[in-house]
Amino acid sequence: MATPDADFLPTHVIPSDGLAAWEAPDVSRPTVPLDALLPVQLVERRGDWGRIVCFNGWSAWVDGRLLVPVPQAPPLSGAPAARSADLRRLLARVKDSLGRYGRATDDLAAGRADGETFRKQTQGLRAGVVVDGEAAWLYDVEQERWMYCDGAQIDIYAVSSAPSAEEAPPPAQASGEAPKRTQIVDRPGES
Repeated sequence: MATPDADFLPTHVIPSDGLAAWEAPDVSRPTVPLDALLPVQLVERRGDWGRIVCFNGWSAWVDGRLLVPVPQAPPLSGAPAARSADLRRLLARVKDSLGRYGRATDDLAAGRADGETFRKQTQGLRAGVVVDGEAAWLYDVEQERWMYCDGAQIDIYAVSSAPSAEEAPPPAQASGEAPKRTQIVDRPGES
């Protein structure tokens, strides 16, 4: 067993229902699952995969999309505040997909389109939304994950695909500004 690191500063915690872990970024090499709310450092990314290090130095690969970020210190005065994911972007995408599906359904019902045309018009459309009072669950098609929103903030709720080693393009921000990249933490004595 590795010696605990006195300078360990977590960047993330494991989700409240725990998390599967692997010896390498390969689903055929599982290791012991991680306990709920375990503090970890994200030290490497390979597409959806994230290599984490625990307080005792133990390391494993996880689906990095499911890690819960630890809040960072507030920005220094005068520094611009960091933007969080914008719910409006997801809502606009859902609205567009539902609109396209609705128009295709109208054309089919009115006889302006046949079954083949309907299939072509709706091919590739994906949307998911559940609204229950102030709570909303939206499916983010680009990232293949469900997002939960309470009106004030948006968080990852669940992912629908296995982690991938492919680099995903960063999501576009509503304001056009580039999103912040995940911070990779170097451990003392490592490069």
